Amino acid sequence: MKAWYAKKTWLFFLVPIAWFFSAISSLRRRYLQARYQGSSFDAPVIVIGNISVGGSGKTPLIIALVRILRQKGYSVGVVSRGYGGKSIRYPVIVSKNTPVFESGDEPLLIAKSCDCPVVVDPNRRNAVLTLIERFSCDVILSDDGLQHYAMHRDVEVAVVDVIRGLGNRLTLPAGPLREPLERLTEVDLVVHNGAEAISADVGMAEKSSFVKLKPFGLRKFGTDELIDVAHWVDSMSVHAVAGIGHPERFAVTLKEMGFQTDLHAKNDHEALSIADITFNDQCPIIITEKDAVKYNDVVPHNLWVLEVRMLLSEDFVDNLLKCAGLPVTNL
Repeated sequence: MKAWYAKKTWLFFLVPIAWFFSAISSLRRRYLQARYQGSSFDAPVIVIGNISVGGSGKTPLIIALVRILRQKGYSVGVVSRGYGGKSIRYPVIVSKNTPVFESGDEPLLIAKSCDCPVVVDPNRRNAVLTLIERFSCDVILSDDGLQHYAMHRDVEVAVVDVIRGLGNRLTLPAGPLREPLERLTEVDLVVHNGAEAISADVGMAEKSSFVKLKPFGLRKFGTDELIDVAHWVDSMSVHAVAGIGHPERFAVTLKEMGFQTDLHAKNDHEALSIADITFNDQCPIIITEKDAVKYNDVVPHNLWVLEVRMLLSEDFVDNLLKCAGLPVTNL
């Protein structure tokens, strides 16, 4: 994966395979869209996805949208395939007490953060129907699923990680893209997570928004009390442990807060154990919210969780609602 972002020249030997992958993906998309054309739902479905592999900030965006849409009076539900989880039966209606091995870490984090209906099902269409029938949701957000064309969608939002970018801009296996770069011109909105747009050359200026994750506070693991970094009294030298799609982003955030960070990156969706957070010093250990929901081992006294928020502009939310054919407020 690192080679994609380092733009190694040897990857161009894989370009013919990438062309074949793109052709197959295009045929699959056309087939599924034709098969499920007209299979809309009684509530608009908004897909929050990306065209590249790895983390881009989809889940924080989902959480921010759930909160602001509920403030506007909408009944919001979230669907997910539940990557990393495995249940003996579907759909899984996720609550704060659902075992993470059944739901996956991201759906559980959303349920805990938002206290909203979250349904996991590899068949996202079934998940959407469950939300509408059992919870009377009038807006559905899909956590990922941009390429899940068997599910009708009314709005497509693509999230781009600006810090990491789109690598060499080639499709798999020559590059990190699930679909060609031009796919971004077809979505309704593009959210650039981290800084200014990096892809103006594909004509996305009119549909682009720019966001950034903001630290909200540090929470001692197992408690509900948040403290600001201004009130931090422990060492500023910390161990940052992250099993997320882009752990370097976590380290950057901590450094911007003033910490001297020793990053320990783990695989995305991998559950941490006490061995992963045991070090030969007493420096504080800081993990992500996503890692916190799946940590079930011994809790050291110096384990902290960084809580972050994604701040959204009113213009972005209003544009999203207009794309979905919904009034700006439902109160």
